[in-house]
Amino acid sequence: MDIGGMLARNARRHPEKEALVYGDRRYNYRQLNESVNCLANALVGLGVQKGEKVAFMMQNSDRYVITFMAVMKLGAVAVPVNFRLAAPEVEYIVNHSDSVVFIYDPEYGELVASVKEKLPRVRYLILAGAGEQPGDVLGWDRLVAVASPTEPGGVVDEADDCEILYTSGTTGRPKGALFDHHRILHVALTMVVHLGVNPGDRLLHVAPLFHSAQLNLFMVSGMYAGATHVVMRAFDPRAVLETLQRERITLFFGVPTMYNFMLQVPDFDSYDISSVTRFGYGAAPMPTELVRRALAKFPTNRFYNLCGLTEGGPSGVLLEPEDQLRKPGAGGKAIIGSEARVVDEAGQDVLPGHVGEFILRGETVMKCYYKNPDATAETLREGWLHTGDLATIDEEGYISLVDRKKDMIITGGENVYSTEVEQVLHQHPGVLEAAVIGVRHPVWGETVTAVVCHKPGATVTGEELKAFCANRLADYKIPRIYKFIKFLPRNASGKVLKRVLRETYQVSASGDIES
Repeated sequence: MDIGGMLARNARRHPEKEALVYGDRRYNYRQLNESVNCLANALVGLGVQKGEKVAFMMQNSDRYVITFMAVMKLGAVAVPVNFRLAAPEVEYIVNHSDSVVFIYDPEYGELVASVKEKLPRVRYLILAGAGEQPGDVLGWDRLVAVASPTEPGGVVDEADDCEILYTSGTTGRPKGALFDHHRILHVALTMVVHLGVNPGDRLLHVAPLFHSAQLNLFMVSGMYAGATHVVMRAFDPRAVLETLQRERITLFFGVPTMYNFMLQVPDFDSYDISSVTRFGYGAAPMPTELVRRALAKFPTNRFYNLCGLTEGGPSGVLLEPEDQLRKPGAGGKAIIGSEARVVDEAGQDVLPGHVGEFILRGETVMKCYYKNPDATAETLREGWLHTGDLATIDEEGYISLVDRKKDMIITGGENVYSTEVEQVLHQHPGVLEAAVIGVRHPVWGETVTAVVCHKPGATVTGEELKAFCANRLADYKIPRIYKFIKFLPRNASGKVLKRVLRETYQVSASGDIES
């Protein structure tokens, strides 16, 4: 079995079924399969061979889906590039991955022009949008117009490589997690089992498709089942509610920030989103208070917390709907086909309530970091993926992430886990979002610092938040410094960029409240 073959089978099984919706463009499975074949055959005509890498820097669109599936059909390797990266980062990923073709949206033409002379392995640049292109750049429309819509041929096996997904690079250069078809198909199967993805589903893709959660957990699983895919180019809370209503979406995945902003839409209750039977969230922790509000406002209680990481496929742990309020803040238990543990520095399981490292193993875990044997050896040990996440496990086996190792704060010799403090701050009625970091202190080593965003129209002070935390946290965990900003910096997958916050506020602190 292979990922491209899933599309061909669905085109034979139900050719007239709606497969893909993007704006006013709609494809049934026959049309989508033929569009994918045209691009795949065009790439063959350019000499792209099985196993070669194809990079693409594109926002969510129908052409993104077509590009990914065309690469899968060829047995080539997809290299999705985060469209928010700067030119040097893009240059590094395209070169490091050994990509021979680079496909990009028109918005990134200036960036590509600035690096194209530094991409020696790239044989062809392809502009994904319509319109004029430089003389040394090929146009998508012309390529596919003369290409055959028949199957490209060739044999693709489960063991063939299919993706290199680059991590965010928050510590040094990005690392490319390499996967084959077998691993990604198992990711899809876990979603079919856990979330019941089926042919009748209509999935909304609004989180970036270059991110493994939206791409592998939902787009690939939907292709496997023969569901309908509705794609939005970017997130806008009102537009998402309108699309949920208009397209009768049945399954939605979003990062916690998306849910937060959707709930701020003043006329939220006027939208009919009763078609949605399942909601998934992940990529970043969802504050317990936000989970409670979402359960109260959305039309179903079938919420799933999907807690994993890119290197896992993604896979990790999952919190079922019935546990959302029974186990507030927990990540859950290992996804089917995976095992999860929390271990100490010696690799021994920690006792319930103690903090250790969250580790995983299973069919979906990456093969390796591409061309990085040292990082691979450090991360994959004795069959286990060492995540670098700190976690606890309770008596029932539920795992809760408490922090990244690098984000843990040590103040006066005491460990403070930012997630715990953030959960309390999110309970304040005037707080929209909060992130907790440590800043240097000459006496205590680090001072707990809260970076806070108000809710629209609310007024909150540092003194007020400190008093709010006083009865909810141990004294050493209470933030001493409060910074107020409009938006928290995030990467495209929705994770708060605490590195950026530390760089912004990393000055020697006296410990006094600032507001």
